[in-house]
Amino acid sequence: MDDWIKVGIVTSTHGLHGEVKVFPTTDEARRFLDLEEVVLDTGTEKKRLAIERVRFFKNMVILKFKGLEDIDKVQSFRQKDLLVTRDQAVPLEENEYFIADLIGLSAVSEEGEELGKLTDVLQSAANDVYVIRKPGTEDLLVPAIKACVKQVDLEHGQITLHLLPGLREANQKKKKQE
Repeated sequence: MDDWIKVGIVTSTHGLHGEVKVFPTTDEARRFLDLEEVVLDTGTEKKRLAIERVRFFKNMVILKFKGLEDIDKVQSFRQKDLLVTRDQAVPLEENEYFIADLIGLSAVSEEGEELGKLTDVLQSAANDVYVIRKPGTEDLLVPAIKACVKQVDLEHGQITLHLLPGLREANQKKKKQE
């Protein structure tokens, strides 16, 4: 498991005084109010940034970092991830998981069929959707609902899924329409 949890992505600068707009990748955007610092993942290094001020605008979080007083100092932050350490993460409820912990799990059906690897989690208003990829086959899209997700075993790196009747056919039909 990764020690870092992504809480947002810097989308752009905001104004001229060093603020940035952040798209939150956490279920609870107001959690930024409780953070004293975040880590900016530049791709080559992880840089700690102390938070001076937090504001909200529509679906975005606007952050001001201490010591960064103008737009030129935050321009390079665009499209970079903001991370927190695992101990700073919001506590999970029972049967809740961090997306970072799910990516890479081996997916198997209840009958023991190897379905592939969980490669992505699509977030939608209704429910998350797990993307299962297996070389030589179409991606399998499985809704992350109790009826489909039977067991998540992080220790053994496996997720057991129940494929609802017609799920594979629906995935194939959707692919043909594209």
